[in-house]
Amino acid sequence: MLHLLPENCNMNKSFFWFTVILCLFFRPFLSDAQVPAGYYDDASGLSGEALKTALHNIIDDHTTISYTAVEAALKVLDEDPNNSNNVWLLYKQTSTPKTNFGGGVDNWNREHLWPSSHGDFGTSAPTGTDLHHMRPTDASVNSDRGDKDFDDGGTTHSEATLCKWTNDTWEPPDAVKGDIARAIFYMEVRYEGDAGEVDLEMADNYTSTSTSPGYLGVLATLMQWHVGDPVDATEQARNNSIYSSYQNNRNPFVDHPEYAGYIWGDVEPEPTNHATDFSAHNITLNWTDATGDPLPDAYLVRMSATSFAAITTPTDGVEVADDFWDKNIGYGVETCIFGGLTANATYYFKIFGYTGSGASIDYKTDGDVQQVEVEAK
Repeated sequence: MLHLLPENCNMNKSFFWFTVILCLFFRPFLSDAQVPAGYYDDASGLSGEALKTALHNIIDDHTTISYTAVEAALKVLDEDPNNSNNVWLLYKQTSTPKTNFGGGVDNWNREHLWPSSHGDFGTSAPTGTDLHHMRPTDASVNSDRGDKDFDDGGTTHSEATLCKWTNDTWEPPDAVKGDIARAIFYMEVRYEGDAGEVDLEMADNYTSTSTSPGYLGVLATLMQWHVGDPVDATEQARNNSIYSSYQNNRNPFVDHPEYAGYIWGDVEPEPTNHATDFSAHNITLNWTDATGDPLPDAYLVRMSATSFAAITTPTDGVEVADDFWDKNIGYGVETCIFGGLTANATYYFKIFGYTGSGASIDYKTDGDVQQVEVEAK
């Protein structure tokens, strides 16, 4: 659900929904072997609030851990792939020793991507310890990000030089913008205010700290980040590990990036099943264009499944619309395809050149009208 709040709206996102449409044709990044069989069955074919509710029910009531245990989990989930003694810092995009955990200078600590003050959930489970939105960050950078909304623009941060910030907003490095967007999508869907939990909602402008519902922006920007930074192997592996080793729930927007558009965009969900009996029972006709003066503007190619005699000669002044049996082909194309035919059946064709259109159309029907019979393959 999109909430428009009344303050500090300075968006320029006129191309947003076009961007979303591009996003919405993403195919799922993970293979079926990596997502448990049937995990998203209840979400199949849904969109809008119905899809959001179905996904909430799928990922709700996850196994929780303590805030203390988050430190140990991040040392595993965000381990530097090139140095097992280090963790990778989200905002600085650098590595630091796992032992440097703390709140001092050059320490790292636990960042809530959805700030705890935007919903007043603190560090208590489930919201305050949900690993899908917890990341290691430099302690001083974490402090500067604070409870700012996510958006583009601002001044380059002096320490996390890949980030920009203003008094209201925080722009992370390009390499993790999509990861952050999908974590925020997850949080809105996971926390709907049921069972005594906080209700979290994205907004399309800057927000302030709040109790339940807890608002966070900026949705339009997050959707752009989602498109611009697709799911990669690292994000996929993190999602798998949270599911298998800690919480027993997944981030649907990592597994199915297209879900974001189905919920917050205008695109309808893709069909449930593929077409069947797909085959190529077609006939391709070719010819050499007529010469002389005047030349034809186009040709009417007519087909019959019974005989040449069954093909009606067109009438001057009466256009024939394209359909299964008739095709209008422009001068210079010199080819025409009839499809959806019965295999091994014989079809009959005649071609009539013509000039003009509408009431002025004039067909060439006298003389030697070209005809051919062909067996469909």
